[in-house]
Amino acid sequence: MRVFITGGTGFVGRALGRALGEAGHRVTVLTRSARAAQGLPPGLEIIEGDPTRPGPWQEALAGHQGIVNLAGASIFGRWTRRYREEILASRVLTTRHLVQALAGRPAGEDTVLVSASAVGYYGFCGHRELDESAPAGDDFLAQVCGRWEQEALAAREAGARVVLARLGIVLGPGGGALGRMLPVFRLGLGGRLGSGRQWFSWIHIQDLVRALVFCLEEPGLKGPVNCTAPEPVTNRELTRHLARALGRPAFLPVPGPLLRLVMGEMGSVLLEGQRVLPAALEGAGFVFSFPGLGKALAHILSPGTRAPGRA
Repeated sequence: MRVFITGGTGFVGRALGRALGEAGHRVTVLTRSARAAQGLPPGLEIIEGDPTRPGPWQEALAGHQGIVNLAGASIFGRWTRRYREEILASRVLTTRHLVQALAGRPAGEDTVLVSASAVGYYGFCGHRELDESAPAGDDFLAQVCGRWEQEALAAREAGARVVLARLGIVLGPGGGALGRMLPVFRLGLGGRLGSGRQWFSWIHIQDLVRALVFCLEEPGLKGPVNCTAPEPVTNRELTRHLARALGRPAFLPVPGPLLRLVMGEMGSVLLEGQRVLPAALEGAGFVFSFPGLGKALAHILSPGTRAPGRA
């Protein structure tokens, strides 16, 4: 299969590009600059272009049977009015221009679009278990995910099979959420956030990459697919597991009001959560290599585990 990736120079995109290349697929990565593509595994084709704008890059989709859309500005940071607009536009415009490019392809070509979304789609639901049938929330991230997914679903009019990959928090070596957490925990300064009772729906990056490839290759999968491990944990449990894996104490909780003061609206996302289950993946026969957090952290923190997606 020829696979076209947006967001291919990010944490997940690099790992996916490597895995697809090692499996014998031909991979094209769209990047805003060649510098961002430095360190990608050899054998990947690099195309420069801004996916939030129409351009010659859209013509490069011809001949690709698979498209994986991972592009979008990071949600981590303080959400000023301007940055909220960037979070939304980076996702909506990229997806819209991908769909426009698909609409110009010859009729009859089999195509699958795996477009990233997030478990933030569900909003804040307390302790309720959520599968793909759960309704959308109404907070800012839920609205972003809803609009993002609607843009992707328009590709069905061009005959594409569309998978909406709702990603949980991605854990892996060399980046992602752990890249922000590990320095603090290694100093013995880690602790739960707020009450610690909020749910944390996570996935090991190796399982996420396998799940994305599975979505590309499994013809029966379409619509929303939760890309999360089958055993979500609370923030308190995450803190305990991580401290134990590192052999460090974790007794300095971050008060909720302080987190909201420092992070603004993003602080509420960290203090709330979703208890998400991967019903569609497991129903289609996908088997997780790291269903539980303890095993996942032991693997990620093992000295022999390399950061994914680096040349």
